[in-house]
Amino acid sequence: MRYFLEFSYAGTNYHGWQIQPNAISIQEVMENALSTLLKSPTTLLAAGRTDTGVHARQMFAHFDSNFNVEFQQKLVYQLNQFLPSDIVIHSLRQVKLDAHARFDALLRTYEYHISIKKVAFENDLHYQVNQTLDFDLMNAAAQILLEYQDFESFSKSKTDVKTFLCDISYAKWTNSEKGYIFTITANRFLRNMVRSIVGTLIEIGLKKKKLEKFHQIISVKKRSAAGFSVPAKGLFLTKIKYPDNIYI
Repeated sequence: MRYFLEFSYAGTNYHGWQIQPNAISIQEVMENALSTLLKSPTTLLAAGRTDTGVHARQMFAHFDSNFNVEFQQKLVYQLNQFLPSDIVIHSLRQVKLDAHARFDALLRTYEYHISIKKVAFENDLHYQVNQTLDFDLMNAAAQILLEYQDFESFSKSKTDVKTFLCDISYAKWTNSEKGYIFTITANRFLRNMVRSIVGTLIEIGLKKKKLEKFHQIISVKKRSAAGFSVPAKGLFLTKIKYPDNIYI
């Protein structure tokens, strides 16, 4: 049988989701816990591969196993007892045998958190900008993203993806207690895409890049045309949407 795990994690202490040869990852920690409790080697396939230091408020991964219903009800509790405090399991649901945590995801939403003032706490959960940002200019640029589908200018260089096409359905800055939050939703994201978009929007907000040049930055399809990539610590994967018919 196939199962979807829903979970959250703070990425500060990990080198991203995917198993690394010489560094600790969320996947390694979770697979070790799951394999121990199920008493069988168990592999997790996640909805995406977050980079070092990136956080997830909602992430999904699937695995295959044959355990009884009674144990299924206990597994979430046991995993939370077994895992470190910065990884939390929320639910376990049986899905169809061909359901896939990555390929069946319809939409993904990310948030990027910026502080515009010095704070004493949670500095590993936001990026601090000590200069005045033009909020309206950044939001005007964010709306321009909805006019395009090819985002090669914001993709990590030398990536092995077959296409740079993404369907962005929402992109907006909002105010927060500390500063600003950028929220973006799309069917898929390229490696480093959100962080480089945010860096470019910040440069527009600082008036280092002109708003009217943003169209050219996107259409030229060169990473060098866009702005800097903001640190991973302010980035959160916040929501993943799946079709209802994958669940049993």
